[in-house]
Amino acid sequence: MKYKIILLMFFFVAISSCKKEDRTKILYLGHSLPQSHPVHKGILEFQKALANKSGGTLKIKVFPDAQLGSEREVLELLQIGSVAATKVSAATLSNFVPEYHILGIPYLFRDQKHRFEVLEGSIGKSILEKGSKFWLRGLCYYDAGSRSFYTSNKPIRTPEDLNGLKIRVMNNQMAINMVNAMGGSATPLAYGELYTAIQQGVVDGAENNPPSFVSSNHYEISKYYTLDQHSAVPDVLLIGTKFWDKLSEEEKVWVQEAADESAQAQKKFWSDSVEESMRIAKEAGVEVIIPEKSLFAEKSKSVLEDFIKKYPDMEETVNQIKNK
Repeated sequence: MKYKIILLMFFFVAISSCKKEDRTKILYLGHSLPQSHPVHKGILEFQKALANKSGGTLKIKVFPDAQLGSEREVLELLQIGSVAATKVSAATLSNFVPEYHILGIPYLFRDQKHRFEVLEGSIGKSILEKGSKFWLRGLCYYDAGSRSFYTSNKPIRTPEDLNGLKIRVMNNQMAINMVNAMGGSATPLAYGELYTAIQQGVVDGAENNPPSFVSSNHYEISKYYTLDQHSAVPDVLLIGTKFWDKLSEEEKVWVQEAADESAQAQKKFWSDSVEESMRIAKEAGVEVIIPEKSLFAEKSKSVLEDFIKKYPDMEETVNQIKNK
């Protein structure tokens, strides 16, 4: 933590000491993922595209591996202007910007094609803009695939198989409600503690996408992976409004175009990563189960109903997505 404070102090000094005639602007971007992750590779495309479009006058300095703090900590740094940009899960962002809760509704998207049509269309862009009033402007979405259940000792073939099982979830109310509605016992737990928790039987399993399942080495101790694909919560590339508002109109265009181009490149990185992750898991002896997803969708209907009761003003948006 002391290192982070010193580093941030350096940022302030560096920014304040820039000469007016120096046209170069540095965007500090921090995130919590490893450098091998497909989202980090997408961020590097953002970095490259922006440097090219701006002729080197806008540069991005990337700090991966949670060097600047957790997702929530970096979001707070964006809000006060200490860091320019970050990548966070829409689930984490929903604690700051309520509209992002919509993207976590189980089985909201019919398939991947439908998901991208929504995220890259007017609905998705509208949600990105909602964060500006909280000093967090969304630039684009990065593919984070679909989340599915994995367990250590008992396969999940139907929702009834979740009964009595402790399933680790993010500290997100919608994820908690979803697992509980399906019959499991949702157990919020820090991601870094999950391997040991599964190994020691503190939890029976968890839910995540294939690249995370493999990169975390959870496939070593969880031999059942059920591709129920209950949610598809995207990642979001953000820029703090305190930095955004200092950009010229031309610079804003460069940033947005670079972000959009990086999102398209990241899709391919993600697809390749999913394919490789599934290969590794299967070769390690993981049983991959393809269940009847409609059974899980039926069980989770109450999550949407409860959401609409809590956020009635968002029902129209949800219906627009379902009818798209």
